[in-house]
Amino acid sequence: MKIQNVINYLEELAPLSYAETFDNVGLLIGDTQTNVTGILVTLDSLETTVDEAIAKKCNLIVSFHPIIFSGLKKINGNSYVERVVLKAIKNNIAIYAMHTALDNIKKGVSGKICEVLKLKNTEILIPKTNLKTKETIGMGMIGELESAMSEKDFIQYLKKTMKTDCVRHSEFLEKTIKKVAVLGGSGSFAIENAINLKADAYVSADFKYHDFFKAEKQILLTDIGHYESEQFTKNLLVEYLTKKFTNFAVILSEKSTNPIYYS
Repeated sequence: MKIQNVINYLEELAPLSYAETFDNVGLLIGDTQTNVTGILVTLDSLETTVDEAIAKKCNLIVSFHPIIFSGLKKINGNSYVERVVLKAIKNNIAIYAMHTALDNIKKGVSGKICEVLKLKNTEILIPKTNLKTKETIGMGMIGELESAMSEKDFIQYLKKTMKTDCVRHSEFLEKTIKKVAVLGGSGSFAIENAINLKADAYVSADFKYHDFFKAEKQILLTDIGHYESEQFTKNLLVEYLTKKFTNFAVILSEKSTNPIYYS
């Protein structure tokens, strides 16, 4: 089985044409005609990720975030990006990144959050038409909880289901939470969309100080953390790949690549 066969299957799920124009997705390192010995699925490709791939005899890393985002003018090991590239090349490890191609599908990053939160009647939060395929794609999702709950109970529910001890949020409005918008990763740009669709709460990450003012007493904004909002994405990919490939291992990375710590 060649790397190209794996790529073909991944792009059935999330075609690269779905990615945002600013993004850098696809096979970033490696040869498409290399035989696959194993696949390691991760959120980020770090040096420890490459070490894990080597230890587990995986020569293909399927990563959500691209390790190479902007152009590299030098590869001499002076930054963590350069060190990853060097280590991967030296050890014949290929790296494939999905990022916004996976963000823009209904059963992608935000769809997985909906699954974890058990939201029903889900729709795309910011729909758009892909010019190439004419399909409706887009960022974020919106749906309904099985049962309405108080704002405080909702925060506790987020902590439990999204596995975090810290949720930053806007002021409580003394209203029940039923309709919930979600968007994995940095999602401040979609606050207005969530409000316009009458969401009671919006779950995302990377809100800045002034973003919380945008709640305008209309919605509960919740910032659960970038890593925390995307953590189940690798589970989604492992489940998808395992259905197709049984002649080599598809392994969920055991390493946390979250660079943020709370004390």
